[in-house]
Amino acid sequence: MPDHTPDFTLLTADRLIDGTGSPTLERGAVLLEGDRIAAVGTEESVVPPEGAVVEEVVYDGKTILPGLVDCHVHLNGIGDGRPGDDLATLPDEILTIQSANNARAHLYSGVTTVRDCGAKNRTTFLLREAVDMGIAVAPRLILSGRPVAIIGGHLSYFGIQATGPTECRAAVRQLIKEGADFIKVTASGGSTRTSFPFVPSFNVDELTAIAEEAHKFGKHVGAHCVNSQSMRNCLDAGIDTLIHARHMESDGTYKYSEDVTERIVEQGVYVNMTLNESRANYRVISEKHERGERLTDREEQVFTRGMEGYDLMLESFARMAEAGVRMAAGSDTSWSWHRIAQFQDEIENHVVGGMSPMDAIVAGTLNSAKSCWVDEEVGSLQPGKAADVLVVDGDPSKDITHLWNVVDVYQAGAKVDRAAIV
Repeated sequence: MPDHTPDFTLLTADRLIDGTGSPTLERGAVLLEGDRIAAVGTEESVVPPEGAVVEEVVYDGKTILPGLVDCHVHLNGIGDGRPGDDLATLPDEILTIQSANNARAHLYSGVTTVRDCGAKNRTTFLLREAVDMGIAVAPRLILSGRPVAIIGGHLSYFGIQATGPTECRAAVRQLIKEGADFIKVTASGGSTRTSFPFVPSFNVDELTAIAEEAHKFGKHVGAHCVNSQSMRNCLDAGIDTLIHARHMESDGTYKYSEDVTERIVEQGVYVNMTLNESRANYRVISEKHERGERLTDREEQVFTRGMEGYDLMLESFARMAEAGVRMAAGSDTSWSWHRIAQFQDEIENHVVGGMSPMDAIVAGTLNSAKSCWVDEEVGSLQPGKAADVLVVDGDPSKDITHLWNVVDVYQAGAKVDRAAIV
C-alpha cells in the first residue's frame, strides 16, 4: 500500500462495465475518493473537484470492472486432490497459513471479496485477525467459520455437529459469538466419507431453526445441496442460497425437477452451482494420465466418469437460468484438485452454460454480492460503494476469457501490489 494517498484517483479506460448489467460505457471513468467510489461515467462526465489532488491513471485498450466476488471458497483447501476428510487432519496452524496463501492468490487474480463456506475451527477467523493487523493481505472476507452438519454429515470433520432444532439454534448462536458473518449448513451429504450424498441430512424443522436464528441476528444462510429433496427442504425452511443445487434423486440418478426450479424463482433464492469444479478435476487427472503417471483409485474413478457429471450440471444450469433463477458465481476452490485463483473459469462456465458474457460478469460481481448480503458495499461500480476495481486487457463483455488478462486490482481505493510476497 502507498504511504500517501491523494485526495482522488481517476481511472479511465477504453471501456467500463459497472457490474449491474448495463451496457458497456465507451471511454469510461471511475473516480475514487479514499476507499470509496465518488463518481462513475464517461471520461467527459467524471470530473474531480476543482483544486483537488488527483492521481490519474489511463488504461488504453483496457476495461474497468468491479472487483470480482467469489461467493464460494474454502480457504483451508490445498487443491492437491486430498479429500476433505484428510485435509481436516492437518494442524490448525498449517491450515491458517494455507488460508493466507490462498487468500492472497485470489486477491492478486482479481477477486476482491470472498465468502468462505466452511473451515476448520477458528482458522479463517485467525486469518481475518492477521489481515486486520496488517500482517496478511486478503480479499474482503465473509466467513462462516465452522459449517453446521449432522453427526457424520458432510464437512462434519470441520465443524459443529447438531441434532434437533434446539442444538441447531445453539450452533448458530455459538458461531455468531465466534464472529461468523453467515451460516453454512450441509443440507445433504457430499464428498465426506461418512455422509450420504443423495439423502437429505437435516430435517425441515432443523433447517428452519437454523434459518430463523440466523435471520434474527441479521445473518444469511447458504446450504450445500446435492439432491433435489434437500433443496425442497431448504426452500421450506427459508434458506437464502442453494449451493451446488444438484437435481439428483435418492438412488443417485439425475432427474431435473421443475417444481424445485419454480419454487426457487418464486422465493427469490440465489443459486451457486459451482460449475467448474468437476471440469477442473477431470482436466488435472487427464493431464496426469496423458503424462503416463499412475492414477490413484480415487483419480481413476474421476477419470472413468469423465465429463458426464459436468454435462448434467450444464443442462440443469441452462434450464434453471432460462427459468429465471438468480445465479451467483462461486468457485468452490480449493477443493479436491481445484486450486485457488481460477474464479475466471467459473464465470466462463456460465457462458458455456448459455449466459451472455455480460450476464456471466453480473453473476460474478453484483449477483454474487447479493447472495452474500454485501451488495450495498461491493459488486458494482456505483457512487458510495467500496472502491474495489479490476482492470483487464481486452473486452470481457465480448470475450469472457479476457477476464484472465488482469492488469491491476484496486482494493479500498489502493492499488494492490501483486508482486509483493506479503
